[in-house]
Amino acid sequence: MSALLELDGIEAHYGASQALFGLSLDVQAREVLTLLGRNGMGKSTTVKTIMGMLAPRKGRVRFAGADITGAPEHKVARAGIGLVPEGRRIFGNLSVRENLVATAGNRLGTATPWTLERVYDTFPRLKERERHLGANLSGGEQQMLAIGRALMTNPRLLILDEATEGLAPLIRGEIWACLERLKAEGLSLIVIDKNIAPLLRLADRHCIVEKGRVVWSGTSQALREQPQLLHEYVGI
Repeated sequence: MSALLELDGIEAHYGASQALFGLSLDVQAREVLTLLGRNGMGKSTTVKTIMGMLAPRKGRVRFAGADITGAPEHKVARAGIGLVPEGRRIFGNLSVRENLVATAGNRLGTATPWTLERVYDTFPRLKERERHLGANLSGGEQQMLAIGRALMTNPRLLILDEATEGLAPLIRGEIWACLERLKAEGLSLIVIDKNIAPLLRLADRHCIVEKGRVVWSGTSQALREQPQLLHEYVGI
């Protein structure tokens, strides 16, 4: 069975500086995949390449059987890939409700789509703050809003780039619990995060990225059995 997402031999540059060197990976339907590695090794560049923010000079990106290499961001989103970006990037001058409905849609005809009510059930604090501007929310509330906004597009694949960074332990716990529920519901996920313990519990498979290449891929059990990999490539 073909993968939901495939990256094949991706080479990407920022001007004259090359960031990805023939990177290849895949994500299966209903799978949770992590990208691990130190800062600056190519994880976020991989996300930008998937999402159409950065066009690769070589290689192909395929999603659900279609070639989306270099497609603009809005077409990638409409194809069914949602992003919770690093830094959240919510609309600070819009209310919580307005943020959630601004890009909402069920373009793929999901049988049980994400709605305002479903997002509010997942993150009750957003219901409480429904009329507040995004700029007036706490960091944790903004992160919940960023996740809710991405879910309202009803994606087949959700990518989360450092979704728990800088958050209080209680808020981090709520977000990990949300990701566990999304996994149980069969949503495919790519997760970038520095908190290894919850990643090992959540993910089906891990890819370690080093200097723009995938240097190791395997299950959580395999990674637990090779702790030197985390020390060498992640720095823990």
